[in-house]
Amino acid sequence: MALQIRRIVTGHDARGRSIFIIDDTPKMPSGRSSAGTSAVDLWETSATPADNSGNADPTDHPFRLPPPQQGSVLRVVEYPPDKERFAALRAKDWSADAERQGYTRDASNARHAGFHKTNSVDYAIVLEGEIYALMDEGEKLMKAGDVLIQRGTSHAWSNRSDKPARVAFVLIDAKPA
Repeated sequence: MALQIRRIVTGHDARGRSIFIIDDTPKMPSGRSSAGTSAVDLWETSATPADNSGNADPTDHPFRLPPPQQGSVLRVVEYPPDKERFAALRAKDWSADAERQGYTRDASNARHAGFHKTNSVDYAIVLEGEIYALMDEGEKLMKAGDVLIQRGTSHAWSNRSDKPARVAFVLIDAKPA
């Protein structure tokens, strides 16, 4: 089943009064799901400070992992158990996807096939289930309510349980470390 998240977005009417402009369940365009992992972008900004004018949906574009330059993205990802995901990760040719999506995949890391790196500060908040955050050196088990601040590091996510893990991410463009 595709990941479904209700999104409610506010804006302004012609008189400058606050209104609701979106109340929907965003669809996952192609490229936002692989190896059983599903991702939904809920909002995106393309500059800092963000521009709160207009009512267009800034997430209506092909998937890319990092946020826009000088921007941010709010994304929810659902990770299936590794036993369902791992073989597909190892078998997939990631080079074209990584280049298209704008991140660096570390195929040489034998610990997990999902190791990758982006130039962003990522706030990861576990909403449901449990998942391991893997670094080149070490790992931490995260459970619902835990928060990781990831600062442009090579990393992977490992769900060693029998249930999906749902994680909310806020990705903010950053200078490379």
